[in-house]
Amino acid sequence: MAVVWHKWLRKSILSPFSSRAFSTLKSNPSQQIIKSPPLLSHDVPDVWTSNSMHCDPPSIGECYMFGYAVGTPLVCRGYAFGMSWVRSWKHGCECGCWCGCGYEVRGVPIRQILKKERYKYKYGYGWGSTGASVGAGAGVDTRYGVCRYGKFLKKKDNERRARVIDGKSMAAKIIAGIGGEVIRMQESIGKVPGLAVILVGERKDSETYVRNKRKACEEAGINFVMTKLLNNCTEDEVCEALLRYNENPSVHGILVQLPLPHHLDEEKILNVLNLEKDVDGFHPVHMGNLAMSGREPLFIPCTPKGCIELLVRSDVEIMGKNAVVIGRSNIVGLPASLLLQRHHATVSTVHAFTKNPEHITSEADIVVTAAGVPNLVRGNWLKPGAVVIDVGTYPIEDPSFEQGYRLLGDVCYEEAVMVASAITPVPGGVGPMTIAMLLSNTLDSAKRAYNFG
Repeated sequence: MAVVWHKWLRKSILSPFSSRAFSTLKSNPSQQIIKSPPLLSHDVPDVWTSNSMHCDPPSIGECYMFGYAVGTPLVCRGYAFGMSWVRSWKHGCECGCWCGCGYEVRGVPIRQILKKERYKYKYGYGWGSTGASVGAGAGVDTRYGVCRYGKFLKKKDNERRARVIDGKSMAAKIIAGIGGEVIRMQESIGKVPGLAVILVGERKDSETYVRNKRKACEEAGINFVMTKLLNNCTEDEVCEALLRYNENPSVHGILVQLPLPHHLDEEKILNVLNLEKDVDGFHPVHMGNLAMSGREPLFIPCTPKGCIELLVRSDVEIMGKNAVVIGRSNIVGLPASLLLQRHHATVSTVHAFTKNPEHITSEADIVVTAAGVPNLVRGNWLKPGAVVIDVGTYPIEDPSFEQGYRLLGDVCYEEAVMVASAITPVPGGVGPMTIAMLLSNTLDSAKRAYNFG
C-alpha cells in the first residue's frame, strides 16, 4: 500500500518540483524555510502559525504540537502533506489524523516517512512518522520538532530547556524550618504565632490563596483566624475587623487579601493596620523604609521578597546584572524594583506606557513579570540565558480542573523555556514562596512581640 501511495504521490504531486530544486534547497541553508501564502484565516503573513494558537486560552490552549498545510513547503529537502485536527485539553493537544509524505524530510528517506506509526491521545488518533511530523509541524514527537516564534524548527537531541525553579519544594523547606522554630517557641514560652486574614467578596482566586495560606499555617503550627466580609461591605466594617485584630495580643500578623472591591479605599484601609502586624509590608511606612537607603523596614512585601529568595536559593547572581521588572504596582512591581536595587542590580521598569517593551526586556539578565496579562512575554522578548520570574497568575475557566479554573502566567512558558536559562512555572513557582515569606514575617513579628530568640 505504501509503495502504491508513493508512486501516486510522486506522479501527481511531487512532479512539479524538480530534483534540481531539491538540490538547491539542500545546498542553500538560508532557504530551509520557504514562505507560502496563508492557508487558514488565522494565519499571519510572516510566520507559519499564529502565536495565539500556542498559548492564548481562547484558542487551543497550551498546545504547540500540531500541523496543517497541503502541498506547502515547510522544511528543506522535502514537502509535507496532510491534515491535522487539533483541539485543546488539560495538558496538551488532541490529534484527529495526520498523513505525511515527501521526497525527503530532514534527511529521513521516503520509505521511513511512509511507515505508519499510531499515536493515541486523549481524543482520537494520529498517523505518521516522526520525520513526517517534523515536516508538517505536527509535532507528534516533540524530541524532533517544536514550534518556536511561529516557525517550525528542528530541536537537537542535546538541546537543553531552561532549568525549572521549583518554588513549591523551596517553600516546603522554608515552612518546615518555620515549623521547627514554632515548636521551639512553644516549648520555651508556651506561645505560638498567630495570623489573621480578612477576605472581602467571593473572588475564586482570592479564596484559593487564602485556603493555601490556612493550609501552610496548619503545617507550620501557626494559629490561623479569618474574617470574611460580603462584597458590598463598607470601609468601616473592614476597619472594625482590623482594629479588633490590632488589639488582639495572640494575633501577630494581619493580612487584608487584595485586591479589594473597587468601592473600597485600599490605602485608607491599609493605614489602619498596626505597623508591627502588617506582615504583608504594604503600609506606607514600610514601603518608605524599603525605598530609603540605610533603612530597614520591619516587613518586606511577601511576593517580591519571595522572588529574591527564589533567585538567591537558585544561585542566580544579582549584583551587577541588568534586571527588568514588568509592572509597577505597590504589591509587586515597585517593591520588586526596590529590592533588586538593594541587591545592586541595574533595574528598568516596563509598564503600560513603555515604548518597545520587548526591546527593553530582551536586554535583561533577570526578568520579573507582574503585569497580570496572560502570555504577554513571548520567547522573542527574552535574552538567551535570561532568568525569568513569572509572578503573573491569571485565572482561566477550565471545568477539567477541580477548582473550575487554571492559572496562566505573564510568560508564554513553552516559548520562554526554550530561551531562558531558568524559569518559574505557574502555578508552583512564586505563589508557594509568597506564602512561605508570609509565614516567615509572621514568625518574626511574634518573636519581636515576645522578645524571643
